[in-house]
Amino acid sequence: MKHTASPQITDVQVEKRGRVSSGEIAYARDKVRAVLDRAPKPVLFARVRVTRRANPAMDRPVIAQANLDVNGKPARAHVAGGSATEAADLLQDRLTAVLARMAEHWEARRGRTRPPGDARTWRHGDEPAHRPDYFPRPAAEREVVRHKSFALAFESPDEAADEMDRLDYDFHLFTDAGSGEDSVLYRSGPTGCRLAQVAPRPERIGPVAVPLTVSPAPAPRMSVAEARQRLEVTGWPFVFFADAATGRGAVLYHRYDGHYGLITPAADGPAAA
Repeated sequence: MKHTASPQITDVQVEKRGRVSSGEIAYARDKVRAVLDRAPKPVLFARVRVTRRANPAMDRPVIAQANLDVNGKPARAHVAGGSATEAADLLQDRLTAVLARMAEHWEARRGRTRPPGDARTWRHGDEPAHRPDYFPRPAAEREVVRHKSFALAFESPDEAADEMDRLDYDFHLFTDAGSGEDSVLYRSGPTGCRLAQVAPRPERIGPVAVPLTVSPAPAPRMSVAEARQRLEVTGWPFVFFADAATGRGAVLYHRYDGHYGLITPAADGPAAA
């Protein structure tokens, strides 16, 4: 259903990497174009990228990703498939879900949150098993190849959930506006969403619309090297920790290329209260 009469873009930019045919990329473009009118606001930009990884041992070597600008708000979806056609079909389904969640968050902000118990609201536990596989890189060869440092958003868990949904992330690092604590929201637990904080202060989080559980354990204080060791030992997708030098919340995570990524707050960002 179309949510607005404002003009939408008329085409989708395409990118391909690896052995992807022009027909396969056109098929993916058409799949993304078909769901643009489900966005809650005008889509100002859209791009689809199809990548075929050159690893014959991988069951799902094709990654499809869509990036949108929905009236100034970025939205993203990414999946993996055994073929380019399968990946494009999965991408269309995934992007449809992302846009539906975006519309739900939009309606909630306008004061029309669905009543508790409505199974259609905040479907954080309804995650498909179509994420790209991690490249099986030996631990000795892994490096921290990407370090992102920026001022963490000062927002509520609901706003963090909105951003996590729009960008199709598995976790989101932010500073909780109610407690002032560096926090991470991630997909886990009986409600599908769980919140961890450097120093848990659940009484200060305030009312939220998204159902979530709160970890009672404080983030472990450690160095990046220690966080890397924990990530390698546990096999978790990421480790949330308090940096031993600054005390700020940080995340070390597995990248799909088998290396690690690190997210830290900028030095001039807000400190935890």
